[in-house]
Amino acid sequence: MRVSPSMVVAGAALFFALGGSAVAVTEAVKPQARCQPGAVRGFVAVNGDAAKGMANFPDQFTSAKPLVGTRFNCAGGAPQARRVQAGVFEVRFPGNAAQIGAASAGSAETTIASVGGGVFRVSLWVPGRQDAIDTPFTVAAF
Repeated sequence: MRVSPSMVVAGAALFFALGGSAVAVTEAVKPQARCQPGAVRGFVAVNGDAAKGMANFPDQFTSAKPLVGTRFNCAGGAPQARRVQAGVFEVRFPGNAAQIGAASAGSAETTIASVGGGVFRVSLWVPGRQDAIDTPFTVAAF
């Protein structure tokens, strides 16, 4: 097979087009830096001990499994949780300056407030009532 001049020009054009796209994608699509505004800075699932219940959650911060399950902290330290009183827990992300959080529980209504220093207070209650409830929940920090 004989290579024509137009085939050489077309091949060179294709090479430069693909190379330019690769450079553009490399420059434009960069992962977001850890712990930057807008990134998920932390996540934790507070499960409690199935055999003892959430009411027996310690009042000192802990990151022990199975009490604290799935977790992530962009600052590196293990997220921790403690029980303050019935239906009120605090979650701490050591070294993380996140101030915005979201909490969710499968069987309770939740509120979350930043206490400062990467600590969030989560309140849980029975849906439709104001009765505090100790139940597993998750927290995401932004």
